[in-house]
Amino acid sequence: MFYQAQILNLYQYLKKTVLLFVGILLSVIGYCQDPELSQFYAAPLYTNPAMTGAAKNIRLGISARNQYTGLTNNYRTAVAAFDAYIPKVKSGIGMISSYDVAGDGFLTTSSFSAIYAFNAQLNREWGFNAAIQGGLVQKRFDFSKFIFEDMIDPVRGPVLPTKESVPQENISFMNFGAGVLFFNKNIFTGLAVHNLTEPNQSFYYQNADSSSLKLPRRYTLHAGINIPLNSARYEEDQISLSPNILFMQQRNFFQMNAGFYVKQKALTLGAWFRQTSKNSDAFIVMAGLRFNAFKIGYSYDAVISKAATVAVGSHELSMVIELKPAYNNRRFGKAIKCPQL
Repeated sequence: MFYQAQILNLYQYLKKTVLLFVGILLSVIGYCQDPELSQFYAAPLYTNPAMTGAAKNIRLGISARNQYTGLTNNYRTAVAAFDAYIPKVKSGIGMISSYDVAGDGFLTTSSFSAIYAFNAQLNREWGFNAAIQGGLVQKRFDFSKFIFEDMIDPVRGPVLPTKESVPQENISFMNFGAGVLFFNKNIFTGLAVHNLTEPNQSFYYQNADSSSLKLPRRYTLHAGINIPLNSARYEEDQISLSPNILFMQQRNFFQMNAGFYVKQKALTLGAWFRQTSKNSDAFIVMAGLRFNAFKIGYSYDAVISKAATVAVGSHELSMVIELKPAYNNRRFGKAIKCPQL
């Protein structure tokens, strides 16, 4: 019985080691995708840098996501962003930072970037924004949490030193993105490209040039329309319906999100369906409230794929502060009316 117990323990350790190495390989060779958010327009700069300055207000937003809560070592993501419009140069400036944790801290990714967007008025009806984004990304693997085969003593467990070659635990690289946005009073459409230069993200082969080691470009195409459902004199009394679609592709992976928002006074409700490359992934519901300059929203992703029994679902919370500066008393071009909380 004693040796059977030790064999069982050894099997469990080896199983954990294999799973962890699978995680390493997926991260190192570049098959992983960027973190995603379900509340796309609560974090507009994360969706498309061309939305910087588009609201013609000063915005500060924070989004926090806890993905696949049924997993012990799930994914947790936080995004914070700031943007403002500068009327004298018809431009928007912004900053965005993100932090992502996978596997109880085995892999963490943090980033910070700045955005410049030129805001143009094409005619009396249409506006156009074009933006460039650049910043720094840092990735860290905590190899102290890994268990290698030669560390396992049959009796005492993983107490021995390993002879495995451990790579550099921290890597940093520059990353760039760009985006464009067309919009009028009720219609908007945009295209964004992230990871423009496809930087090397490998912990082992930092000087190699293989495509499998690079962070793939992420393409985002999104569009929507705002449909007034009543003829209220003031915008805050207006009831509106906003159907939307968002398509993303990163190397061989793609997903499409289709849904709508309904907005009435302080309340916004939304429902989305997400389809990925190989399966129907999730049904998303969202609710938001507005209190003058402060907005808060909550969404839940109900997994509808075969992973539902394990992954369960995802929670996301967003908070936005939006201030109207003094220059908004004058007209400095159109403000985009993306779905807002």
